[in-house]
Amino acid sequence: MTEKENDAAGASLFPTSQSEMGTLIRALDWSKTPLGPIDNWPPHLRATVNFILPAKAQIVVFWGPEFVPIYNDAYAPAIGERHPKALGRPARENWAELWDDLEPMLRRVADAGETVHAKDRPFYVERHGYGETVYFDISYSPVYGPTNAIDGILCIVSETTDRIVAERKLATAQERLTQALSAGGMVGVFDWDVKTDLFYSDRYFAEAFSVDAQKAETGAPLSDYLAAIHPGDLQRIEDAVGQAVATGERYKQEYRLVRKDGAIRWVDVRGECLRDEQGQPSRFVGVAVDVTERKEMQERQQLLLQEMNHRVKNLLAVFRGLIGLSARAAATPQDMAESLRGRLDALAQAKELVRPALTGNPGANGDRTDVGALVRTVLAPYAGEASRTTYEGPHAPVGAKAVTSLALALHETATNAAKYGGLSVAAGAVRVAWTIADERLRLEWRETGGPAIAGAPQRSGFGSILAERSISGQLGGEIAYDWRPEGLTLRMAIPLARLAE
Repeated sequence: MTEKENDAAGASLFPTSQSEMGTLIRALDWSKTPLGPIDNWPPHLRATVNFILPAKAQIVVFWGPEFVPIYNDAYAPAIGERHPKALGRPARENWAELWDDLEPMLRRVADAGETVHAKDRPFYVERHGYGETVYFDISYSPVYGPTNAIDGILCIVSETTDRIVAERKLATAQERLTQALSAGGMVGVFDWDVKTDLFYSDRYFAEAFSVDAQKAETGAPLSDYLAAIHPGDLQRIEDAVGQAVATGERYKQEYRLVRKDGAIRWVDVRGECLRDEQGQPSRFVGVAVDVTERKEMQERQQLLLQEMNHRVKNLLAVFRGLIGLSARAAATPQDMAESLRGRLDALAQAKELVRPALTGNPGANGDRTDVGALVRTVLAPYAGEASRTTYEGPHAPVGAKAVTSLALALHETATNAAKYGGLSVAAGAVRVAWTIADERLRLEWRETGGPAIAGAPQRSGFGSILAERSISGQLGGEIAYDWRPEGLTLRMAIPLARLAE
C-alpha cells in the first residue's frame, strides 16, 4: 500500500481512538442496533464519540430515543458485568433495576434541555450480580444536532462510592470511640504549638473548655482555654504549665472548669512538652479526663468523716445530759434505768429519721408523715416533765423526700439545745410552734431557762451548718437565728410544695 493509501485509511478510521472501547466500537455490527450502520452516523455523533473515548473522566453518551449508550474505558468499570454487552443496546435493557430512577433524569435533559447535576447521588444497581447502593457525582447535559434538536445526552460522572463508604465507616468508628471515651470519662485530646501559641483540640475538649469547635480545629490562643479554668485554680495551672515547658517534666494536674452555664466540672489533665531537634520546646500534647464524680464522692466521704466525728462528740454530750436528766427525776436506780432506756430508744428513732440524709438516700424513709409527728419524735429523748418540751401547730404533710432534711435540721437544733441551750439544764424548756401562711410552713423554735446567751457565736458550728444546708439547700427555705439573752429563737420558712415532696 502506498503512503497516500495509508493516509487515506487512517483518515477513514472511526473511532480514531486505539483504546479498548475504540476497538469494541469498531468491531460491533451497529446495523443490528437502534443506531444503525456506523458509516451512516451523523457527524455530530461521530465527533462526540471521538471526543469521549480518550478522556480520563468517566463518560457515557446516551443517543437517540432509546438512549443507546456509548462509553469510554474510564466508564466501563462503573457498570461491572454489564460491560461490554451494554454497548449499543437500549439503556432500559441493562439498567432495568434503576430505570425508574434514571429515566426521569434523562427525560429532563432530552425533553426540556436541562442540565442535571448532583453530588454523591445514590443509585441502586446490580452490576455485579447482587444489589448495592452506589454513589456518583453526575452532570448530564444535552447534545444538539444541526437543527438544534437534542439528539443525545452527554453524561460525565465520577463514582464516589469508596469515599462515601469510607466516610461512614470513619463516622461509625468515631462514634464508637466517642462512646468508649465517654464511658471512661475522657474529655478529649489537645496539641499546643508552643512556638506559635496556637492550641488545637478535638471538639469534645473544646466543648469542655467553652471554646468554639471550629476555632479549636484551626487553632486558638492558649488564653482562650485558660479562661475556662476556675479562678481559684488558674495561677496553679499556669505555674504548672510553665514548669513542664521549662523542665520537660510530665504534666499532671486536677482542676475545676467553669462552664458557660455556671456548672463546675473537675478534670484530670496529663501531658508533656515535646522538644525540637535543637532541644527547644515545640509542642505540648495531652489528654483530659472528667473526674467530677470522683471528686464529688471524695467530698461526700470527707463530709461523712466530719459528720461522724461531730456525731460521736454530740452523742457523748447528749448521753451525759440524758443521764443527768434521768437521775434527777428517778426515785430508784430501777426508775433511772427505765427512764434512761426510754430516752435512748427515742433518740435512736430520731437518728433513724436523719440517717438517709447522711448516706445520700433521702427517699429511704418511704412513707409520708407530718410536722407534728416529726417534732414529737425529735424531742422525745429530751421530754422529761410535760412542760419541758411543748409543740403545737396545724397538720402539715411532709413528703418522703423532705422528711430527712427537716428531721436533720430539727435534730441538730435539739442536739445543740441539749449541749448548750434550753435542754442543757433542768430548768430549761423548748417550745415549738408552726403555722401555715402564704403557701409556706413557718416554724418557730424557742428556748427558755437555759444558760444566758451573751450574743451570736463567733462562728457557725458543724451542726448549724448542716441545719442551714438542709433548710436552704435541700428544701429551698430560709432559716434565721435570734440569739436572745434568755435563749435562742430559731425561725424557719419552707415552701409547702417542697415540704410535700
